[in-house]
Amino acid sequence: MVISLSLGFVGILIFLYLIWKRLKEDYSSENIFSLAVFVLAGMLLGYLASRFYFPKWWFWFEAFGAFLGFSYAVLKYNLRFFETFETVFIGLMPWLIIYYSNNLITCPTLVPILVTASVVVLLLLFWFIDSRYKNFSWYKSGRIGLAGLVTAAFFFLTRAAIATFFPFMVSFVGKSEVILSGVCAFTLFLLIYNLSKEEI
Repeated sequence: MVISLSLGFVGILIFLYLIWKRLKEDYSSENIFSLAVFVLAGMLLGYLASRFYFPKWWFWFEAFGAFLGFSYAVLKYNLRFFETFETVFIGLMPWLIIYYSNNLITCPTLVPILVTASVVVLLLLFWFIDSRYKNFSWYKSGRIGLAGLVTAAFFFLTRAAIATFFPFMVSFVGKSEVILSGVCAFTLFLLIYNLSKEEI
């Protein structure tokens, strides 16, 4: 329990640092950390709701809570949606790595290894796209946010694939996981398509 709380605290610190580092040139520190607080508060409310009523659905409750907090902050502080979404999503990825790495230590089986490795690969994918997206001929708009959307889309696509073969994985909810993750991935790919066609 102590180890889990300590790792969670480390995850929060990394999240705060990453969103501040990526947004500090465009927004005030007050707005950035307010965004972080709303996201974290949404995750906490989602966690509490799932813990008492739907314990197997904790990932989706936390994800929904984080998105609500994110959406509220975007509207309240007039933040750019795609840029902020990318920053928040990537800021949470190291936290996921820490969580699944802890599971790997306590339960060293194939599935935690696959999940942890997939998140690491997705981070590498993000860094690759983030450094080159302006040179993609098909990405006409050149707007910030492509790397985050692509990474998020493949994240949910990977969850759907893993849930298909390993439905018992912690934080997965069987067949519902495949449907929910598939819908999220499809929606994100649509956003990528629309974003690529927008004019600068």
